[in-house]
Amino acid sequence: MGKITGFLEFTRELPHKRPVQERINDYKEFVQRYTDQKLNEQSARCMDCGTPFCHEGCPVGNLIPEFNDAVYRKSWQEAYEILSSTNNFPEFTGRICPAPCESACVLGINQPAITIEEIEKHIIEIAFESGFVQPKIPNVRTGKKIAIIGSGPAGMAAASQLNSAGHSVTIFERDDEPGGLLRYGIPDFKLEKWVVERRINIMKEEGVEIKCNANVGVNISINDLLREYHAIVLAGGSTIPRDLNIPGRELKGIHFAMDFLKQQNKRVSEKEIENEAILATGKNVVVIGGGDTGSDCVGTSNRQKAASVTQFELMPMPPKSRTPFMPWPTYPMILKTTSSHEEGANRHWAIATKEFLGDENGNLKAVKIVDLQWKFTEENKPAQFVEVPGSESEIPCERAFLAMGFLHPQHEGLLNQLDIELDQRGNVKATEKEFHTNIAKIFSAGDMRRGQSLVVWAISEGRECARKVDEYLMGYSLLPTKDQNILHQVI
Repeated sequence: MGKITGFLEFTRELPHKRPVQERINDYKEFVQRYTDQKLNEQSARCMDCGTPFCHEGCPVGNLIPEFNDAVYRKSWQEAYEILSSTNNFPEFTGRICPAPCESACVLGINQPAITIEEIEKHIIEIAFESGFVQPKIPNVRTGKKIAIIGSGPAGMAAASQLNSAGHSVTIFERDDEPGGLLRYGIPDFKLEKWVVERRINIMKEEGVEIKCNANVGVNISINDLLREYHAIVLAGGSTIPRDLNIPGRELKGIHFAMDFLKQQNKRVSEKEIENEAILATGKNVVVIGGGDTGSDCVGTSNRQKAASVTQFELMPMPPKSRTPFMPWPTYPMILKTTSSHEEGANRHWAIATKEFLGDENGNLKAVKIVDLQWKFTEENKPAQFVEVPGSESEIPCERAFLAMGFLHPQHEGLLNQLDIELDQRGNVKATEKEFHTNIAKIFSAGDMRRGQSLVVWAISEGRECARKVDEYLMGYSLLPTKDQNILHQVI
């Protein structure tokens, strides 16, 4: 590495953020850039460790010590080439990834881990500013045509890889703009949409065709695609939200989190809102669900000037640091305080929502909740909870956002028409290593196949699936795999 003693001389530092009272007045990204000196110091912390577990912790197999070394030496084009060899979209993961690589960092055994995610974001932004990121148009086309259904991170990654192999790729997106979750699920204050548009434009220049307002199974015939294309990749994501069927669910003011977030993303992009406006302005908001989607609802509610924001989580409060049951280098399930929480929210754990209460006009006015006591039974058996007697209470609430995760992809339409085989959870059943469904020439990747997961896993799935499609069409593939990336680093 560039500075063998760097991890002894410098500690972990994250870039500054714009002050809370400033940033909650707009939807702009608020994490600032490192100074040149700080970026150099943070990259210098990367150790010359014998076995770099970080690249195994990374779902796409990023060659992290190598690009850290290049950053330390200020060899920016080299850093970009190393990073882009394993990750199609580091500008996305550098902003919204929970960084499982950092949990696996060897330095993290007894010191704060290296700021891998931030370094990754700096590499790709410097690469764009320096003109290193240019469309890579294949010299030869194979004559094979591939349809990708879904333009989220899995579909985009598969399209990018297959296009680079010389195939003609068309993405079908049912929304009015491409990007999937990146476009309409993640708030602009975490990922501004010009970042997504910048990458989409590059892919178009490389030859990827994108058709929007193209809902396969509704206004686009799947039979036409089966006749016209040599292979099809299903990458439609996990889109059916988990509901909360308790008394009062029909009251006005209760919404799925993604409906709320998608509408605000459209509002920020100055797009027409087709349905009734969902706004938290001046309301007491309750967010049910403690994950990233719930956190995004908190941040959006604060920007809409909610009167109060309260977030409930069914599970007990996680520990603040690793326990013996979360050994390094596994990803630890510890307490996560997001930037949205920093902006203001009342957080409660081990809470069950019993009933939504309404007024005489059918509007939500409060939620009835109860405390839970969790009992952890024998190893490998699910924990159980009981309600704490006498703990029921009511909280004023005029807006409730359900952010309890997603069940499976939408079955109505495309999947039912294909009569494709599903797994026990309702996801598309496709082999783990081959990504092949039970129907000839149809593959699946991303959340539609593996269930609700991370953007970085979707990118990994899209890349791995692309190789299998390439092998299916050509009999071989030169597209890289994650295992090959890791082997390259070991060598």
